[in-house]
Amino acid sequence: MYQKIMLTVDLNEEASWAKALPTALALCRSFGASLHVVTALPDYRMPLVGSYFPKDFAKKAHAAITEAQHEFIREHVPDDITVQSVIVDGSPWEAIVKAAKKLEVDLIVMASHNKRKFADYVLGPNAEHVVHHSKVSVMIVR
Repeated sequence: MYQKIMLTVDLNEEASWAKALPTALALCRSFGASLHVVTALPDYRMPLVGSYFPKDFAKKAHAAITEAQHEFIREHVPDDITVQSVIVDGSPWEAIVKAAKKLEVDLIVMASHNKRKFADYVLGPNAEHVVHHSKVSVMIVR
């Protein structure tokens, strides 16, 4: 049923993967699917925001997050799973939807986590946007 499964991960928030990762791994094993671990790097190159960062900040941030994601994969994804590391830039939900289309994934697995408590109690803002804008199935793990 699934050949390519995307797992969204915020490397600074364990809640973004603690429950979703085991689900994604089980689905990969069940269907013989590959896992595509996606982390969004916010876009700091906007003129107003970008002016507060050094010129090479985006390049260094991208390199650091790439290394951190590779370490995450080494620690948490078993060797029997075919895995791809993907770093995307921009708004998390937009970048996830674009990456899903580009990678031609069959399913997006993501956790419902939030920091705003009541306002996003049912579904986190990024998860909600992905659900509404994605052309593929989205599994929200609570």
